[in-house]
Amino acid sequence: MAEDIKSLDDLKSVVSGSAAAVAEAPRREAQRDSQGRSYATGKRKDAVARVWVKAGSGKFLIRNNKGEYVDYTQYFARPVLQMILRQPFEVAGVAGQYDVMATVSGGGLSGQAGAVKHGISQALQLHEPSLRAALKAAGFLTRDSRVVERKKYGKAKARRSFQFSKR
Repeated sequence: MAEDIKSLDDLKSVVSGSAAAVAEAPRREAQRDSQGRSYATGKRKDAVARVWVKAGSGKFLIRNNKGEYVDYTQYFARPVLQMILRQPFEVAGVAGQYDVMATVSGGGLSGQAGAVKHGISQALQLHEPSLRAALKAAGFLTRDSRVVERKKYGKAKARRSFQFSKR
């Protein structure tokens, strides 16, 4: 510490000075491009999602493997996956207020849905910084780092051994 604290009065002055520094910390600003969109990358397992969010009427388009944008209910046909994609909007309380365009690659449908959810959460908090607290409390801004363990040589799978034969 640069200052020597010898009494409680010295301690109080140091603590009050640090509280003032915290209060003066810069507020987060919205990060938007010239078209009013915020961009974020979401990841889950082997899937990567590039997500653009802008204020709108609630359109939700996902780019399929043919390069066409389709509605998310068509791309993610299972209701559970659709629910996963709607979670960030419901937690933040802004359902139907933002348009989403996403491009997904890699992994399976479940990992892709998780990646899009992560990307939407990141892009929402960049577009509207006041939503960050709700999204962070729900755990949507943290990347789920669990991935499949690689197969090892001499093993049937990552850890499974071949069947033992006594003779």
